[in-house]
This record gives sequence, C-alpha cells and structure tokens, in this order.
Amino acid sequence: MSILVIGGGGREHAIAWKINQSRIEHNIFCLPGNPGTAAFATNIPGKVTDFELVKNTVSAKDIDLVVVGPEVPLVEGIADYLKAEAPSVKVIGPSKQGAMLEGSKDFAKDFMTRHGIPTARYATFTAKRYDRACAFLKEMQPPYVLKADGLAAGKGVLIVDDLQQAESLLKDIFDGKFGAAGDKVVIEQFLEGIEMSAFVITDGKDYLLLPEAKDYKRVGDGDTGLNTGGMGSVSPVCFADGPFMEKVRSRIIEPTIAGIAKDGIDYKGFIFFGLMNCKGDPYVIEYNVRMGDPETESVMTRISSDLLEHLIACADGTLAEETIEISEKAAVTVIMASGGYPEAYQSHYPIMAPKEPGALVFHCGTAYGDGCVVTAGGRVLAVTANAPDIAQAREDAYDAVGNIYFEDCYYRNDIASDLLSLAGEE
Repeated sequence: MSILVIGGGGREHAIAWKINQSRIEHNIFCLPGNPGTAAFATNIPGKVTDFELVKNTVSAKDIDLVVVGPEVPLVEGIADYLKAEAPSVKVIGPSKQGAMLEGSKDFAKDFMTRHGIPTARYATFTAKRYDRACAFLKEMQPPYVLKADGLAAGKGVLIVDDLQQAESLLKDIFDGKFGAAGDKVVIEQFLEGIEMSAFVITDGKDYLLLPEAKDYKRVGDGDTGLNTGGMGSVSPVCFADGPFMEKVRSRIIEPTIAGIAKDGIDYKGFIFFGLMNCKGDPYVIEYNVRMGDPETESVMTRISSDLLEHLIACADGTLAEETIEISEKAAVTVIMASGGYPEAYQSHYPIMAPKEPGALVFHCGTAYGDGCVVTAGGRVLAVTANAPDIAQAREDAYDAVGNIYFEDCYYRNDIASDLLSLAGEE
C-alpha cells in the first residue's frame, strides 16, 4: 500500500512515523516532508497547496491513501479536489464544508450553538458594525476575547483586560491586522479554567478517541511572553479523568459527530477539540480539523494499535469495527526553537545530535544544507520521551534536549511541571 502524507512539520513527521509501524506492507511518501521523514519515507518537494502536484503525485506513485496534515489545504478544499480529480484514492481529511469548523470561527460557533455543544457566549461582527461590536464589548466582563474569523496562522486570538485596548485592537483587526482573516471578528466570553485538547478520528458516523494532551502556547517559562505555535506538550492529562472524559464524550464529541451527520457534512479525518475545564465541566474553545502540533508528537507515541488500519477504516466508513489501544506510558514533548521565535530569528545553523539522543526527535523546521541538517524555522525540533509516568518522561525529554545542540537554541524549562504540581508529584 502506498501512502502520501501532506505536510512537512513535526506533526506530519509523527504521523508518518506512526504509520510506518504498521504491519500492513507499505510505502510512504511525504510532500514536502523533511530530513526526519527522509529516514523512512520518500520526500517530494513542493507546496501543500499545489493541488495539481498532489494529483500528479497520486497518479505517478500509485497512491492508495492521502493523509492531509495541515489546515490550509483542507480549508482550501483539497479533499473535494481529489474526490473529483482522483476518485480512486482514499483521503483522510474533511471536505471544504467540514473544514469550515476550523476555517471560520463564526461557522464553528454557530454549529456549536445549533447542536447544543457547550461553548462561550459570543457574537460576530464586521467592520460596518464596529459601533455595535464596541457596545457588545461593554456588555462583557474583562478579559475580552477577540478572534479573527478566518485562519491567521495561530495568531488571530487576542485576550486583553482593558476595554479601550480591546476597542483599539478590534479596529486594528478590521483595518487588516490579520488580513482577510479579520474581515469578521468573533467576540466571546472569557472562560476561566485550565486548557486541554481531545482528539478523535471519525468517518462522520463513528469515532475513535485518541489520547488527550495539553500543550504550552506561551514562549516563556510560567506561561509568559508571546503566543507561539506551541512550545511543548504532555499526555496523559491528570485532570482528564474518567468522569471528566465521559462529559467530553457525551456533551461534546458525540453531539459534534451527530451534528456533522445531521448537517450532511462529508467528514473523514481528525477532529481536534480545544477544551477548557471550567470547574469540572468541559467547554469548547475551538475546533481544528486536523491534529495539533506539538500535541501530535506526544499523542502518536501513546497509540499502541495500528494507526494505518484505523485510517483505512476511517476512509472506508467502517470505523465502528475498529478498537484503538492506548499505552499506559506518559509522553512529554519539548520544542527546541530558534532564539527570537516567535518574532525574528536566524536560520541555517547546523544541528548536532548523537545517533541515539535518548528520545524520539521529530523535525519541525529543518532542512539540508552544507552537507548536514540545519535549522529552517522558528520551531526546529520536537523531542519526545515516553516513560511510566510524567515525571520520568519529563526528565528523559530534557536529558535528550541536553544532548542536542544548534546555535541560538531556545526551549522552555517547565513543560509538564504544572501537571506534576496538580498531581502532587512536585
């Protein structure tokens, strides 16, 4: 069987790594992939939004299954395109309509409201309704949450404590701060609690629940500084116990999938539920229509069953026949980033690491240069360790990080320490 994984980051490296463990005979291609995926897959240069290249690759390489990693090609309709242009290939990724759950926050909030899925109070505005938007802000209690409606590379959410600042930032968004993504803005109630993420694979009727995770968005220790794409992750999450996850299943996951079916949405792929635990009750902050990064780098290492078998069943609509197996081991992922990220940073520094660094190393932003692997992004490597508990996994991950070097390297020192404190292990 031939599989094409679309994407070139740590998420796609982790997914391809897990697929490569399948007992099904397979060949893996990655477009574009990275130096990490090159160890076991064939990389194909190109852009993930070059649909004609994807179609030609499917034809030339006799691809049986396409797994779409990033959100942009999904929102732009790659699943619909392949259904029309290469109908024999199986695709893991929702239709363009289904991808609107991530591509439009207004669409997602309306979907949640119609299907009774718990989320924060909200209203959506355009620039023409700026005055009404300011009036709505005055009805809210700080902090104020402003969300650009469309995709904004993870930067389209602003949380501010001051009303005047919120009004000023709202104007900035309407004036183009986030480009076309900010043509509409969702203003919503701030939810007080602790965040986590749940993940499923669904064929639009049934689902498999993957391991949950928690990620760390702020660049600095103690959740300080600017937001990033994620500086690390941990799985499992100590407060996501049986009773809490049953609430997630019954109040959020199952109503979401039932809503997808009721609305006639073609959806075969992953759903990422960004959740807030508010005093023991889960609320949806956001949907993503793909796996998260760096959560995937922790989650994939805890799936014991055959991911490729699950993905085939998803594409075939037979997911009800599948059973997922989850490892009892914990996973901790630490992102090694370029100094200066998420703002300006330098690249093309050689990466020096032993052949056996003591943990899994997924490539997020790397390239080949000068006869070696070099840095090529803000987030460079995702170092993941598995151990019987979070404390040991955390220690092993940081030990491995200490064995890897590139100039101007930066990483947080406190990934997973908050969960150890909650669990009374620190």
